[in-house]
Amino acid sequence: MGCEGEVWRVHSSGEPVGEILIDDADFPWLSGRFTAGPGFAAVRDLFARELALAERDDEGHWEEWERVCAEIGRRVSLSSPDGPVPEFLLHIQGDRAWFRWSDEPFDDDAN
Repeated sequence: MGCEGEVWRVHSSGEPVGEILIDDADFPWLSGRFTAGPGFAAVRDLFARELALAERDDEGHWEEWERVCAEIGRRVSLSSPDGPVPEFLLHIQGDRAWFRWSDEPFDDDAN
């Protein structure tokens, strides 16, 4: 897919959260080695909460997961080597990150 070897960057309020060195592209997902930056400590628990909710299977957890994902979207930005992307779904666990992205905003009215 041509993305392998690229470095994608995650920021929060202009501070580096980390970098993702892409080593696997399985459309629509990209994944790679995550190297935390100085801003990661401020959002680490948010990413941990998102993954914990994604793995649950009880009533109401998806609504909470959507709220956490929205908070991630408000607090961090994702940039490709070509610049910021307007929409993404990003997971970070340890030294791995995987995400999908769009160069167009997601349609919130699709439901």
